[in-house]
Amino acid sequence: MADAAKAIPALFVLLWATGFIGARYAMPWAEPFTFLWVRFALSFALLLLLVPVMKARKLAPRTAFHAGIAGMLMHGVYLGGVFWAVRNGLPAGLAGLIVGLQPLLTAAMAGAFAGETVDRRLWLGLGVGLVGVAIVLSPKLGEAAGGVTAATVGAGLVAVIAMSAGTVWQKRFVANADLVTATLCQYLGGWLIVFLASLLLEDQQFVLTGELLFAMAWLVLVLSLGAILLLMVLIRNGAVARVASLFYLVPAVTAVMAWALFGETLTPLQIAGMAVTTLGVALATGQSATVRRPR
Repeated sequence: MADAAKAIPALFVLLWATGFIGARYAMPWAEPFTFLWVRFALSFALLLLLVPVMKARKLAPRTAFHAGIAGMLMHGVYLGGVFWAVRNGLPAGLAGLIVGLQPLLTAAMAGAFAGETVDRRLWLGLGVGLVGVAIVLSPKLGEAAGGVTAATVGAGLVAVIAMSAGTVWQKRFVANADLVTATLCQYLGGWLIVFLASLLLEDQQFVLTGELLFAMAWLVLVLSLGAILLLMVLIRNGAVARVASLFYLVPAVTAVMAWALFGETLTPLQIAGMAVTTLGVALATGQSATVRRPR
């Protein structure tokens, strides 16, 4: 069991990175908010089937409410903002760099709202990791410059703030709840946000293709169920600032996947950036990188 627990961070990063590949397959064939509300509805339905199988416990109404708030932030606002920004022309590299601010924001919020005190080594690791992410994404930053507008950059910033806030909210109010039922409430909250956005901003049109169906199946089963449940385990068992540092590895893993699947370039500079990012995460997650809570 101990060895399996040690593998959870690596497995989470690997699965989470595939989300950007799935989005690349899906976005040409569906509007972002419409795609997401269908994804969340399917995820909710599958989790509902798991409740009796996993003997999931009911949540107290207050805890269910907080799980819904966390879901609105982590799923609805975060994914909705990123998908909308990319759909409207924000370069994927710049979007990834904005999302790369999340570990630093999470550490700051954890200190302010979750009572965590982050030591210098963890801050150093977070800073080094952000530099590594910038290096990995630097070749992509000049692409599709016309899509860099106040609206798309603003949507990306709102998304990353929401993800950081949702992570801290989950840790503070929902961390000890049953994983299945808490995630069920999260998806209900996230669904509400993107469904309302789709009604207000979109035509709710799908073009059913093999790519769209594959992306939907993958994102529901692998991301919305597998990766999210792993993230909830990590948040429950660790300090949110340290858990958030794992997100620094995602752009590098995604770049390798895009190179393997789509033939995208992978330069020596990007490989060097991956090494810097890995060093940052190692510093941030090492045993001497402590996060203290007030007694």
